[in-house]
Amino acid sequence: MILGAILAGGQARRFGSDKALAEIEGERMIDRIAASLAAQCDAVLLCGRTLEGFRSVPDRPAAGMGPLGGLAAALRVAADEGFAQVLTVPCDVPDLSGNLSARLGRAPVCAEDCPVIGLWAADLADRIDAFLAASDDRSLRAWARYCGARAAPALALANINRPDDLAAYLAR
Repeated sequence: MILGAILAGGQARRFGSDKALAEIEGERMIDRIAASLAAQCDAVLLCGRTLEGFRSVPDRPAAGMGPLGGLAAALRVAADEGFAQVLTVPCDVPDLSGNLSARLGRAPVCAEDCPVIGLWAADLADRIDAFLAASDDRSLRAWARYCGARAAPALALANINRPDDLAAYLAR
């Protein structure tokens, strides 16, 4: 079983407002992402924030740890609830492929061009807790090296970080 996890605990400083709620073709970006994950996962979780209509969990062990805090929260939920893997995506990549876990391959793995997109074994929950307790490096790349994750080939997906990224995406 795969738990889909949307990592959404960031501040969206470069975007200037809540980019998860930005509309694309009349739909909130976060809803597009959730629908894509729901089609390929057994359940979907929103990490790092609360939003009506979503099962939400706070980042672990605390807010402000970046995507690793969301991943740690998702891995803990997965381990506690019997999921085998966690498929992570950020809240700002609106066009996820239909079978992302197959494109990524065997866990642990993350996308070379967007390491927030990854497939992680649920049994890494204790290891990520230990990593966060022992290291000041909060990058997903550091975590990937630590747990021996492979880098999957670049996925070349649109990533909406700034208002002009959204404008370019909408103009395509």
